[in-house]
Amino acid sequence: MSILGIDRITYGVEDLAACRRFFLDWGLKLVREDGAGQDFETLNGCEVWVRLADDPALPPAFEDGPTLRQVIWGVDDIADLTALRAPMQKAGSFYEADGALFAIDPNGMGVGLRVSRKRPLQVKGAGTNAWGHVGRLDTPGPVYDRAEPVEVGHVVFFTNALEAATAFYQSIGFHLSDRYPGRGHFMRCAARGGHHDLFLLQTPEARRGLNHIAFTVRDIHEVFGGGLHISRCGWETQLGPGRHPISSAYFWYFKNPAGALVEYYADEDELTENWRPRDFEPGPTVFAEWAVAGGIDGNTRRQKSGPPATDGRFLTEKR
Repeated sequence: MSILGIDRITYGVEDLAACRRFFLDWGLKLVREDGAGQDFETLNGCEVWVRLADDPALPPAFEDGPTLRQVIWGVDDIADLTALRAPMQKAGSFYEADGALFAIDPNGMGVGLRVSRKRPLQVKGAGTNAWGHVGRLDTPGPVYDRAEPVEVGHVVFFTNALEAATAFYQSIGFHLSDRYPGRGHFMRCAARGGHHDLFLLQTPEARRGLNHIAFTVRDIHEVFGGGLHISRCGWETQLGPGRHPISSAYFWYFKNPAGALVEYYADEDELTENWRPRDFEPGPTVFAEWAVAGGIDGNTRRQKSGPPATDGRFLTEKR
């Protein structure tokens, strides 16, 4: 028994029109909308719901302003839901509806469990040609005009209840991958899987809130192609592109009108039950091995904060 991953996220927002533009630019498919909100989905059917912040059907907000209000995790079958009912009942505001289990986690975030509705999907990222391992033969690497996210890969929350929140997620089957002792826990929802599906971070201010939502794309080339497209659409980079040394993933973060940040990422580490959690000290070089400040302009394909390339020479040429 294990959780399969994120099945649906729901935002509570203030500006539906801006969120509609953003998520369409982001590469999601709009499947339903009305005056109360919009339903988007990724390539594999992972759902992204956007609702007005004052919608009475939403769980209570754990911070002011537009933010995430609920994460629903998918399981394999009804037997898994039955096995997970007891630990969910110990959380706040437990109830059942539409064949799913719902509660509020110790951090104040709405959490649900349901039989997964995501679709099997046959997509593959580009192979890489590392020394001694040829993954791409007689085939050029792809160039993407924009991204089409495969799924919602992970969520990251600020918390003032790190230990209690960690204990709750471990009670429903999550595994600790790595940690900042006393400060942050990277967790995956199954023994075998990507480095983290959830990251809980307790800053010195010890506040609750959303840090970011991360969307999985095929490969590093789609991280770049998607990021360049979003830049051309006029949305603001927060940081990236860059690379996380802890998970090995490549990233690009943008500011999101639905709340906090949103990330394209690819090529994270895959772990098994043999993995042993590592301890890290927080710091900028631990967060990012390298990163582009201000992002890359989607039209010039150059760093926004860097000197303009006006004479046609490569940046590596001597001047």
